[in-house]
Amino acid sequence: MIDISSLAPGLRAAEPGLWVSDASTPVSFPEDAHAGCYTLEDDSFWFAHRNAILLEALRAFPPAGALFDVGGGNGYVTQTLIAAGFEAVLVEPGEVGVRNALRRGIAPIVQATLETARFAPGSLPAIGLFDVLEHVQDDSEFLASAGRVLRPGGRLYVAVPALEWLWSDADAGCGHFRRYRRSQLVTALERARFHVEYSTYFFSQLVLPVLFGRALPSWLRRTAPKLTLQQRAEREHRPHSAWVHALLRRATAFECARIRARRALPLGSSCLAVACARA
Repeated sequence: MIDISSLAPGLRAAEPGLWVSDASTPVSFPEDAHAGCYTLEDDSFWFAHRNAILLEALRAFPPAGALFDVGGGNGYVTQTLIAAGFEAVLVEPGEVGVRNALRRGIAPIVQATLETARFAPGSLPAIGLFDVLEHVQDDSEFLASAGRVLRPGGRLYVAVPALEWLWSDADAGCGHFRRYRRSQLVTALERARFHVEYSTYFFSQLVLPVLFGRALPSWLRRTAPKLTLQQRAEREHRPHSAWVHALLRRATAFECARIRARRALPLGSSCLAVACARA
């Protein structure tokens, strides 16, 4: 059993399985986004594919203890990690995300940001930042703060949206500050004194759909038909065509095999890195 009180003495137990911080920090994420994601996650090819990729990365580069899923939203990744046999703790500041995670039966949960949780220096075995770093304005300081609370040799797993030329109005609407080239992500980690063990693109099958379906219309300021964030997510996360499903399954198997073999993919709409904290 993970002893949260020993890792972050400033947190208090609000109810069984839930630890909270009395401090608050604003985050660049739409308030209603967790509720929208919760209705999609369990049958979304995007979330399923990302989880499959993350599991392969963790199996290839296993954490030496519990992974703290920072900014983990509704706990969809945390739940998958636990089901796969990993120890995992959800760290999420949003009330909606925390309540949805409790509904999923996840415990323990820390309701806080990485900063307001105030984990003791060198106390965490592993941290996951899965589509979190792009929401942080000062990513260099954020990575440095993650390095300070990791044990020497502790692993950091990062997934981010990739390629600045895929930037669109959807990124702005989600509260993103940037998209990353693989080399940019590696450089940011190295500057924060991490040793990068592995990096790759993934979601190679989505580069052209994101380019033509999101980026180009945004560059041309053509947004018709006007869709809300939730409507766009419903359309993009649940393809109805059987041949599209078959294509996505093949792409998932191919990308998982590459990561299992610790080989990099040359292109993708997302980027993944595994790094370890230097002593």
